[in-house]
Amino acid sequence: MPQLIVLIGKEERKISYQPGPSVREILEGAGAQVRTACRGHGACGLCEIRLLGGGTLEPTLNERLHLTRPRLARGVRLACQLRPQGDLRLEVLHAAPPSKWRGLSGEGFPSSAWPPAPWPVARLPEVKSPLGVAVDLGTTNIRLVLLKLTDGERLARLRGRNPQLSFGADVLTRLVAAQESPETARALSAQVVAAIAEGLAELAGRQGLDLRRVTSLAVVGNTPMLALMAGKNYQLLLQPQHWENPVACRPATSAPWVEAWGTHPQAAVRLIQPLAGFVGSDLLAGLVATRLLSGPAPAVFIDFGTNSEIALWDGRNLWITSAAGGPAFELWGLQSGMLAEPGAVHRVEWGASGSLRYQVLGGEEPRGFCGSGLVDLITGLVETGRLSRTGRFAAGAAAAGAAPLEIAPGIGSLVLSMADVDALQRAKAAIGAGLLVLGRHSGITLASLARVCVAGEFGRFLDVTSAQAIGLLPRVPADRVELSGDAALRGCGDLILSTAAQQHLAQLRRTAKLISLAHAEDFEELFLANLYLEPLKED
Repeated sequence: MPQLIVLIGKEERKISYQPGPSVREILEGAGAQVRTACRGHGACGLCEIRLLGGGTLEPTLNERLHLTRPRLARGVRLACQLRPQGDLRLEVLHAAPPSKWRGLSGEGFPSSAWPPAPWPVARLPEVKSPLGVAVDLGTTNIRLVLLKLTDGERLARLRGRNPQLSFGADVLTRLVAAQESPETARALSAQVVAAIAEGLAELAGRQGLDLRRVTSLAVVGNTPMLALMAGKNYQLLLQPQHWENPVACRPATSAPWVEAWGTHPQAAVRLIQPLAGFVGSDLLAGLVATRLLSGPAPAVFIDFGTNSEIALWDGRNLWITSAAGGPAFELWGLQSGMLAEPGAVHRVEWGASGSLRYQVLGGEEPRGFCGSGLVDLITGLVETGRLSRTGRFAAGAAAAGAAPLEIAPGIGSLVLSMADVDALQRAKAAIGAGLLVLGRHSGITLASLARVCVAGEFGRFLDVTSAQAIGLLPRVPADRVELSGDAALRGCGDLILSTAAQQHLAQLRRTAKLISLAHAEDFEELFLANLYLEPLKED
């Protein structure tokens, strides 16, 4: 894989990339964005870099317009105009200030498969090129995508932390805090509104656009996040009798949000309503994006997260449940866990002699394991006898069998603790039990699944064989498994752009049959049976 060797001030970074995107897009994906104000069209001339070595790339017309011949001769170029194919050494001349928000590449984010609805320009005739924003409000992260309402083009994506983490890493802690104090409840809502405002401002700055062109904004998320944002009915989610019923998460008015975000004053703001207590609209949006009901049956959709949601389509009914994934699926609280971003080990391979080889996103020095790397690591440790199927280190693998295991001495503090293994075991056992409960209700065996859609940050780079070996995914042929990435965000965009997608959402609500694992008599038995680091059991 080719590399960019990038000098930013006194810091030098190595960034691996797949040919295709511009230098600007590659840098943004690695969190090293340059100054820009024109959506990468070469119109502003701000994203200047200097080529220090590598292949020769002919200047584009836009570069010749912005840069004098002497400057071009010295290697000065525009990052948005260069699409490298091989190794390249360069210096960023005008770096953007550090941001809490990271740009996400277009990889894994295809255009909508739904027919676009004509945008009703007459509604706001003064807006000549209207824009929309889709938001996936997660427990740990917030994702945004900017859309052209005229043709559905995805212009940019960003990801940032959910600031509510300061009130607790899990939804129950936040719900309790909100219930105990109206002031805290207002603060939790305000934090999310402010974070979205910050993300929108970041989009505007990077793309060089006026936010008043944003005339439509939609938000999907799990039910607690939507309820806390709206400041409505979050207390109900602490009462089990409401878990299987719809919970309204509509604010009294969205006018203060529109003002805080700086969008068009008449922008349409929608919180896509959840299905029930702990089955959110993020799951529904993911089903819209993957068109689960339009493909072969039986099929299953799994959205890995702190609150993991599962849907099984048997050809007639859509069976849905949610399971407590805990911190493992967000890599939150794990000693060497991190999101799938530059510096994350995303693939681990084991040689015949037990030697370890790893791949790091962005070609940088490893800083931790993202979900796929953690699954590969644990699978390899089990297969090489260093970790038992009950989740205990073998004698000699770590001091006293309980101290963190140093994974790769000499490359940094990459360790795996017993608590890390235990967190993943519990999370994957909950998923396995949820799948089996749905299978029993529908009469479907997991082995007969024709399609398995895997969504969520955790599953972005999963090796299917590794995931199946420890019981994280059903054992079906690998070509039946789809890694669906940001399906919730993609589906949220579909619901902005397409009336057909909106009609499909209504069908999903009519078809869904909700199963509460809290009331499933066999859940505990299935959970305990699937704690072992081995393939899913249907017996």
